[in-house]
Amino acid sequence: MGRVKAVMTTARRARDVGPRGVAQRVAWRAYRATGAADLFFQIADEDLLARVPEELPTPLVRPRRGRPLTIGWVSTAPAPGSGGHTTLFRMVEALEANGHRCVLYFYDRHGLDVAALAAVVREHWPTVRAEVRDVRAGIRGLDAVVASGWESAHLIVRYGDTPMRRLYFIQDYEPHFYGHGAEHEFAAMTYRLPFRRIALGDMLDGMIRQHTGLASDVVPFGCDSAAYRLPSPQPDRRGVVFYSRPDYARRGYQLARVALTHFHRLHPDQEIHVYGAPPRGLDVPHAFHGRLTTAELNDLYGRTVAGLAMSFTNITLVAEEMLAAGNIPVVNDMPLAHRVLPNPHVRWSEPTAGGLAAALSAAVTAPDIDANAIAAAASVRGRSWQPTRDAVTRIIEDEVYGP
Repeated sequence: MGRVKAVMTTARRARDVGPRGVAQRVAWRAYRATGAADLFFQIADEDLLARVPEELPTPLVRPRRGRPLTIGWVSTAPAPGSGGHTTLFRMVEALEANGHRCVLYFYDRHGLDVAALAAVVREHWPTVRAEVRDVRAGIRGLDAVVASGWESAHLIVRYGDTPMRRLYFIQDYEPHFYGHGAEHEFAAMTYRLPFRRIALGDMLDGMIRQHTGLASDVVPFGCDSAAYRLPSPQPDRRGVVFYSRPDYARRGYQLARVALTHFHRLHPDQEIHVYGAPPRGLDVPHAFHGRLTTAELNDLYGRTVAGLAMSFTNITLVAEEMLAAGNIPVVNDMPLAHRVLPNPHVRWSEPTAGGLAAALSAAVTAPDIDANAIAAAASVRGRSWQPTRDAVTRIIEDEVYGP
């Protein structure tokens, strides 16, 4: 009887959760049994540093200022639409425009196809001319090399043991990508490496200072206000928009999902638009747009009232891109965040579902939505990435040539 009862209990549970719930439970058991979570750890054990070295070899003589430099950039393999890679490649373009030669070093612990990755770069970032190499073949023949994330900082020490200048272009406080455990510490130790750190924005610089006591060179955030702009003529704006990345904790997906549920209860007449990765568990009516081009995204921002611009490791670039199209960003408030985004049209919210829903509600019920959109777009008109490009170029050149 015990076996029969167990079978009947399992059948009732299957009926209650439905086919999707059953599939999720089967997948979860397989996920745990196979150790599939290890796939999210993007660096092999043998490539992790065991300690922070006090110093690394640098050239005894600096090159003559004005001689073109060869600069390496190390990162994980890029995927089409990656915002972090797009920002990094803007800096590569800046150095190339200043007459320097750049080399992209990519890494995949499971092996990579250099030719295929070169094709991805040429197709999706066609203005980047840099050669593409596998970092595991060695980092050599460079005047300087630039890390772009915590894994690449480990790799530079592991595979770049010849004399060169080493820098670290930091876009997020990456220890907060993880719970406070091993991954957190692997990321945190990279800020103590003998590299010259370049922090994207004052918020990130402040976070690094708080946790390490170390200062960085700070470069400003940029915004491509030529690509993101106010539509003409102005549409009848309706609804809100959200960038969905359920698998990235720093994007606050679960918090945003619950906030949008609360928002829908307050405003069932307002459309909810979602783009990016497919949302999970968002059980209110919504339109999912998938991955969008810049032009498609500008169109979506340009016909909606407000959007959730969520990030917990630095201000997201999405916020200013929304503003440029006349969309009012609702941003999770964090210490130091206002230093990076001192814009009066941003609606800051405490990071609670109720707070975010209330901020979205205030935006869609504002008395003059059209005027707010025009003012928001005007507040970032003329913004570009050129000041960032210029600052990164100057820092790298000064590091190699000497100040």
